[in-house]
Amino acid sequence: MRSALALFLTLLLLQALLGQANSALSGFHVYLFCGGLFVAYSALTLRIGAGLAASLLGGLLCDAAVPIAFGTQALLFALTHVTIYVLRRRIPRDEMAVRVLVALAANLAVYLALTFIRLRHNPAPGHAWSRLIADLGWSETALALIAPWFFSIQARALAFAGESAS
Repeated sequence: MRSALALFLTLLLLQALLGQANSALSGFHVYLFCGGLFVAYSALTLRIGAGLAASLLGGLLCDAAVPIAFGTQALLFALTHVTIYVLRRRIPRDEMAVRVLVALAANLAVYLALTFIRLRHNPAPGHAWSRLIADLGWSETALALIAPWFFSIQARALAFAGESAS
C-alpha cells in the first residue's frame, strides 16, 4: 500500500500545480483538465489493488475541488483505470510515448464524460461547446507537455517508497 500512498502524494502535488495554473489562466478564460495523469501511470505500472487505490484517492481529491456530486470523478477515474489495466497487456507500456498517448486518451474520455454530466444541467448547452472544445485542446496540449515530467516524478516516488512497478 506504500505505492498507492507514494502515488497519491504525487497526485496531491499535481492537483496543487493545476490549481495554480488554472488560477493564473482564469483571466484568459482557460481551464486545464489533466485527469488522464491521475490514472495513466498507476494503471500502466502497478498491480490492480494499489493502482486502483491511487486512482480512487486522486479522483476524490479532484472531486473536492469541483461543484459536482462528490465521487463522480473518483468513479470515472476508477472506470478509466480498470479499462487501461485490462488493455495494458496489449500495449508497449514501458515506452514514454505510449504512456503519454494513453494519458491523452484517458484525459479525453474522462473530460467528455464530465462534460456530458455537467451539460445536462445547462439550459443552453449549445453555447458552451466552443469553450469546452478550446479547453480540451489546451488541456491535451498541457498534458502532453507535462506528462513525461510527471511520470518521472511518479517513478521516483515509487522508488523512494521502496516499491517496484509490476
